[in-house]
Amino acid sequence: MLRHAEELRARLVSLPRQHKRLIQVSADVLLVWVALWLSFYIRLGNASFVDPLGGHAWLFGIAPLLSIPLFVRFGMYRAVMRYFGNDALIAIAKAVTLSALLLSLAVYWRADAPKLIPRSMVFNYWWLSLMLIGGLRLVMRQYFMGDWFSPNTATKFKGKEAGLPKVAVYGAGAAGNQLVAALRMGRAMRPVAFIDDDPNLHNRVIAGLRVYSAKQIAQLVEETSTGEILLAIPSASRARRREILEMLERFPLHVRSVPGFMDLASGKVQVEDIQEVDIADLLGRDAVPPQQALFEKCIRGKVVMVTGAGGSIGSELCRQIISTKPQALLLFEHCEFNLYSIHLELERLVERSSLATRLVPILGSIRNPDRLLDVMRTWEVETVYHAAAYKHVPMVEHNVAEGVLNNVIGTLNTAQSAVQAGVSNFVLISTDKAVRPTNVMGSTKRVAELILQALSREPAPSLFGVADAVHHVNKTRFTMVRFGNVLGSSGSVIPRFYAQIRAGGPVTVTHPKITRYFMTIPEAAQLVIQAGSMGQGGDVFVLDMGQPVRIAELAEKLIHLSGLSVRSEKCPHGDIKIEYTGLRPGEKLYEELLIGDNVSPTEHPMIMRANEEHLDWDALKNRLAKLVKAVENDDYPQVRQLLREVVSGYVPEGEIVDWIYQQRRVEPE
Repeated sequence: MLRHAEELRARLVSLPRQHKRLIQVSADVLLVWVALWLSFYIRLGNASFVDPLGGHAWLFGIAPLLSIPLFVRFGMYRAVMRYFGNDALIAIAKAVTLSALLLSLAVYWRADAPKLIPRSMVFNYWWLSLMLIGGLRLVMRQYFMGDWFSPNTATKFKGKEAGLPKVAVYGAGAAGNQLVAALRMGRAMRPVAFIDDDPNLHNRVIAGLRVYSAKQIAQLVEETSTGEILLAIPSASRARRREILEMLERFPLHVRSVPGFMDLASGKVQVEDIQEVDIADLLGRDAVPPQQALFEKCIRGKVVMVTGAGGSIGSELCRQIISTKPQALLLFEHCEFNLYSIHLELERLVERSSLATRLVPILGSIRNPDRLLDVMRTWEVETVYHAAAYKHVPMVEHNVAEGVLNNVIGTLNTAQSAVQAGVSNFVLISTDKAVRPTNVMGSTKRVAELILQALSREPAPSLFGVADAVHHVNKTRFTMVRFGNVLGSSGSVIPRFYAQIRAGGPVTVTHPKITRYFMTIPEAAQLVIQAGSMGQGGDVFVLDMGQPVRIAELAEKLIHLSGLSVRSEKCPHGDIKIEYTGLRPGEKLYEELLIGDNVSPTEHPMIMRANEEHLDWDALKNRLAKLVKAVENDDYPQVRQLLREVVSGYVPEGEIVDWIYQQRRVEPE
């Protein structure tokens, strides 16, 4: 029987659209006649008084002629039965009501009808039509969704033996109800309950599911055997989401979420929209809305250039910049694929938003000063955001020469080209690892800061390595913005943790006490743009990164929110083990944002100004010349010594670990 029902449903679904409409119209004509007959029978109480082939034939003939055109006009035959929703029910109510009113007018005009027609018949006809026509569509929706006869739902009441994974939805609002409808339609998961913070909804039933309170989660797990919670609370603040996640962490439940309002705006939630918990929710930080005047000052109507435009930070800067309507946006990137990807994405955004901004993808390296100067002069660049850099600590630690040439000389080339081309604003993306660094990456980024600090104090500097030795008038306002780790950047620890959890572990952490500051990429990009608008020249801005996060604790939270337990000495039968691999070359236990304590607030609550030591330009040029020569000679002990002399607080760990230098030391003479 189940097989025949499935075959019939499949055959009906596969019918041509015209055939489906013909079946619907025929069914509605029949239902109109049934409603009309019943309306007489209910009023008169005797079937013999109803004469559809005699005295009442004109009424039975005119009823579908009045109703069906209205049903067509209100789109009742355009709705797909499997996706039949509230809007379609409202359309049915309007069409049926209007057809009943027209029928009452027809009865009134036909005062000389051969048989008596009670006035209350029209009211009976109205509510019967609503029940029959609307009810049939609801029944058919359930039938076509497969909730009655499918093999999966045949086990609906078998408790733990049900074929589909059971999930509870946190949030009984619009997003939660949309998600439940999508889950039932997709038949990939079976929703068994709602959880909601509203006390007025507790222990009530919505969409056939009981609503539990947050305090009843243990009871929910016991009664429904659910193994997963889906968060459908797009309007909740980051702080509230963090509270919910901390509460759910105590239970053996896999926690995932649906997107926020911007992603829901296009329509109905799909099962595919479900994603792992946003790590930003664990931080509990709500981003501060940007101050529009600061955000637009260096961008709107200007020619803007972003170096490293295809990287994590650079690409987000480009997205934020394009929304502020610059005259032109130059995407400067040395990786062809990254440049292609961000250019394609921004092209679609420009077309979709009908923006007048001109996008210019430029392949080039910041280690080529002639290319940089040519680009800036040709396009008359007004603002530069310098995001190009090598940022992976262990990688740069093993490739010292490339770290120096890219992070130091590359920044020097970009800054000097900006001075020569008369660029008005120059913003360097720096890092918290530049503060008392223990690694090459951090020390080279601090040298990059020192270069800008020194140049900003020179009204007409004699540039480093420029053949003409001419003093160039400096019209460029240099600022630096320093912040910690960003979530989701290339090389971020979070995606690696998720991959290790999916693989069954172990999750690897370098040290049980290691901590890091974290911020989302969009928030960091917004604050960088605003900070870059505030500097007077040579300013080092520090972003408020909140409280540092212990990485081991973060790993534990991700394991728990995946519905698994941590295997340890206290819990030897846990699911995922956390292994400590030891600090990597150049890695610190704790990162800092300030070299000293001399910090002052700015007009933005999340941005501070650091007043730190700097070097004279001429003295710094001499050090840079020695640094370049040491790199050219592969004299890495000298490179390290020069970095220690230039960078205050740089304390490298152990010997130089450059792969080439190490190999040369072990090779026989």
